[in-house]
Amino acid sequence: MSHPLVAVTMGDPAGIGPEIIARVFADPAVHRENRAVVVGDARILERAAEVVGTDLRINAVSGPEEAAFEPGSVDVISPTRLPRDLPFGELDARAGAAAFEYLRLATELALEGRVRAIATAPLNKEALHLAGHRYPGHTEILAELTSTRDYAMMLVADNLRVIHASTHVSLREAIERVREERELAVIRLAHEALLRLGFNRPRVAVAGLNPHAGESGLFGSEDAEHIAPAVDRARQEGIEASGPWPPDTVFMRAARGEFDIVVAQYHDQGHIPVKLSGFDAGVNVTVGLPFFRTSVDHGTAFDIAGTGKASPSSLRAALNLARSLAFSELRSEEG
Repeated sequence: MSHPLVAVTMGDPAGIGPEIIARVFADPAVHRENRAVVVGDARILERAAEVVGTDLRINAVSGPEEAAFEPGSVDVISPTRLPRDLPFGELDARAGAAAFEYLRLATELALEGRVRAIATAPLNKEALHLAGHRYPGHTEILAELTSTRDYAMMLVADNLRVIHASTHVSLREAIERVREERELAVIRLAHEALLRLGFNRPRVAVAGLNPHAGESGLFGSEDAEHIAPAVDRARQEGIEASGPWPPDTVFMRAARGEFDIVVAQYHDQGHIPVKLSGFDAGVNVTVGLPFFRTSVDHGTAFDIAGTGKASPSSLRAALNLARSLAFSELRSEEG
């Protein structure tokens, strides 16, 4: 069976993305376990290799078909040529434009079947906006580029998996988005994602929106009016869904093995328990796209960019999970 090819996007070149990529690809295990190419800037990656103190060789290629996958080197598709003195850790429209182009090109390669999955280093939303790309983040860009309507963010850290009904919106808007059809769509996405991960019968727990999941209407009506009916409909479809559960205990129960995944109602409700569970090893998976996309579960960390201190653990985990997801799909296609 052939090994699936993964594209790794550099993210914002002024952040820690180039440094964590250099650290990951300098690890000999990456070449034994993965076939991956970087979509980024070759000159910036050369600088990053110097910053982290590795002799990693940068091999510029025009497409994934030219990748050599030689130990001690990294193959880079380089659509930009940024100056080597691009300031570390500063907002820069050039960096925002470059980060968007890396993601756009990697998406094109995935849609064409030239790569099987994408793993993304972090971009900076403000830099993205300075470049004229008004998106909240990676997920929304990918959804537009692939014309995907139903999608969600899933976070994975150790034995805890969380999928979000909403992410990069205000808390007020997140509450307004708690509606039966959206809840059912996310439950379905959770179920389908875990089936692709090899779970025979995924146990999907749905967190409530309000304290104690509303406690029979004492603390709000959304849980009873919108979440519970979606859970009932999912169960009628054969999905092992349950809830809404009190949000202050459901994540702990999932981490202990009672559930396989939790549907969180808004960004912080899901992110806080995942980051407490495993900040350095957390992986973000976009569910619902026509290809697999994983990402680090941290930002550009401008405060330490250029110091060589950034941990590559989350990117390594994201790359490994992208490879695993793509391999599972390939194995299924080949029977």
